[in-house]
Amino acid sequence: MLFLYNLLLFFVLQVLKLLALFNPKIKLFVNGRKSVFQTLELKINSKDKSIWFHAASLGEYEQGLPVIEKIKVQFPNHKIVLTFFSPSGYEVRKNNPIADVTIYLPLDTNSNAKQFLKLVHPDLVFFIKYEYWPNYLNELKKGGIKIYLISGIFRQNQAFFKWYGGFYRNALKSFDYFFVQNESSKLLLLKLGFNNVKISGDTRFDRVVAILERDNSLDFIEQFKKNSSTALGMTKLIVIGSSWPKDESLLVNYINQTNEKVKFIIAPHNIKTEQIQELKSSISKKVILFSEKENIDLSDYDVLIVDTIGILTKIYSYAAIAYVGGGFGNPGVHNILEPATFGIPIIIGPNFSHFAEAVALVHQEGCVSISNQKELNDAFSNLISNDDIRHEKGHICSTFIQMNKGATTIILNHISNN
Repeated sequence: MLFLYNLLLFFVLQVLKLLALFNPKIKLFVNGRKSVFQTLELKINSKDKSIWFHAASLGEYEQGLPVIEKIKVQFPNHKIVLTFFSPSGYEVRKNNPIADVTIYLPLDTNSNAKQFLKLVHPDLVFFIKYEYWPNYLNELKKGGIKIYLISGIFRQNQAFFKWYGGFYRNALKSFDYFFVQNESSKLLLLKLGFNNVKISGDTRFDRVVAILERDNSLDFIEQFKKNSSTALGMTKLIVIGSSWPKDESLLVNYINQTNEKVKFIIAPHNIKTEQIQELKSSISKKVILFSEKENIDLSDYDVLIVDTIGILTKIYSYAAIAYVGGGFGNPGVHNILEPATFGIPIIIGPNFSHFAEAVALVHQEGCVSISNQKELNDAFSNLISNDDIRHEKGHICSTFIQMNKGATTIILNHISNN
């Protein structure tokens, strides 16, 4: 089976090289891996000690960050090597300050795995949430290197739990320990005979709790919120984060027709110039882009479109209500934990069943799921006009975050004692 897997990878690589000629993202995926081994040779020598973290993409990086930070303190003489599989993770966080080396993970061929581990020679390895690469796992096991899965989540429909999943189940044997998010994941692993598992919860909660401790102030947001026509000189702010066109079609309709005394900040998932301009032109109220804000009195505007990345979390701290996008697409809604940590009620689209935190917050009524224009309009109107309901739902969200923190401590305590 491993032979067939390696053969398939060979053909996949050839196809990717061809597609890279036409697709910019795949080009990044292919070209970004060409210099990985040279980078490792330059930045890690044979005497260095290292710890390797692997994140599939940006979300997994954010998820693993609390553990990386604590490990860095606990092992100050080790170099941190961070790998990404996806360009959407690597390109955004390639210059992060937490890791000593940040690179793409070479494709999971036998030769790549051997060369990578020879150069990195890690003492500890952490895979974040998922991604189980058989050749890397086999080589790690052969080398007796401790490997942990953190914030892991397993579902019955995964290959591990199917009749044909023996190859994948065998790969799981390389892990020294599984730290999983929930009881169902633990039970699934126990059924396969894995007893080296503990429910730690999701490290993303620790990540967003830490956000509260930093400076989240943004002067331009404070200026934007000002409105001399209101009693207190400030308006309620609705922050729309990680929106997609399907979200925006409903949201723009609401923005254009509402008479509520509110302002809107939209931070789209895709900030390509063409899409940003199309969104801007669809809004009939006074609208300005983040990139146009210099020497402008933002208090005169009703809508601010954020055509940059990296500041959405801070923007959430100013919101009265948050709408988190992605819920009309596949696999579904984006990260709702960042607005939730600030005690903000959240509105999302209908596709959220793959995200445990969204399911929980919808059930607890801190988060409202909508499926059409009327439901969106009603949800906004209810939260804007009724302060008690808005504050109650926000309190549910912040309490949910606080009740679920602590996964990083569980993981670090286990590692310290073993």
